[in-house]
Amino acid sequence: MNNGKILIVEDDFDISNMLRIFFSGQGYQVDVAARGNDALEQCRKSLPDLVVLDIMLPDMDGYAVCKSMRTTTRTSHIPIIFLTQKDERSDKIAGLELGADDYITKPFDIEELKLRVGTAIRTHQRLNMTDPRTGLPSARLIEDQLRSIMRETNWTLLLVGVDHLNPFTDAYGFVAGDEVMRFTAMLLNEVVDGMGTLDDFIGHASNETLVLITVSDDVAAIEGALREKFDEGILAHYNFMDREQGGISMPDGSLAPLMRLSIGTVSGKTQRFSDIREITEMAAEYRRMDQGK
Repeated sequence: MNNGKILIVEDDFDISNMLRIFFSGQGYQVDVAARGNDALEQCRKSLPDLVVLDIMLPDMDGYAVCKSMRTTTRTSHIPIIFLTQKDERSDKIAGLELGADDYITKPFDIEELKLRVGTAIRTHQRLNMTDPRTGLPSARLIEDQLRSIMRETNWTLLLVGVDHLNPFTDAYGFVAGDEVMRFTAMLLNEVVDGMGTLDDFIGHASNETLVLITVSDDVAAIEGALREKFDEGILAHYNFMDREQGGISMPDGSLAPLMRLSIGTVSGKTQRFSDIREITEMAAEYRRMDQGK
């Protein structure tokens, strides 16, 4: 059972360890950070579904962490619950004004915190904010991001699709198919973390497609790294026989090829757009052309 991924940002080891053990037992994947800068780095590399954030931290306070997350494109959508010993109305208002989703004070009731965590994650998913398989921003947030970039010219959008996912899912099951999409999402985060910028955006557009909007000047290198790392890593999702024969044997005797990436690239540097549908339709067309190569 995987109810989602939580990042606990707390410098008190006893509290963070207790929360880690409790929420792990509730079916969550739990990471822990004791410092604000460590939390920001972990969020960029592997997006959590929710952050439980203590205000009093040794290097920077929780307000600064929250502000940085809300002003960084890749982490701006992540729900945040503040955890603090302070119980002043002004402190609560300050946190909520920075974009926190909820606020709970110490000493807290662990069952109450569990309910608030579950509610925040479900609400975010229900509002079509994130895809439950990858934790990445989905339809509504992608559309908002597309509308915002139309006012700029220094962006490039990559529509990244996983080709031949359907026959793989038919043969290995939907759980294995979801694992492929999580692997692809992690791959995009890894490549963007190493080669992109903090203003880059990654989203889950549809069942088999992800989207990357980058302001990097070296899009070709990012695209090349994505293809190379995917081709290398995807082999681990197949059994030995399918790897050896280069695909999955179909009932009609044909061979469904191994999965690969097809990428459609559109840039505001070379063309102006009047509607977000123009961007997505052009990216989809270029992706179809890449599928035929």
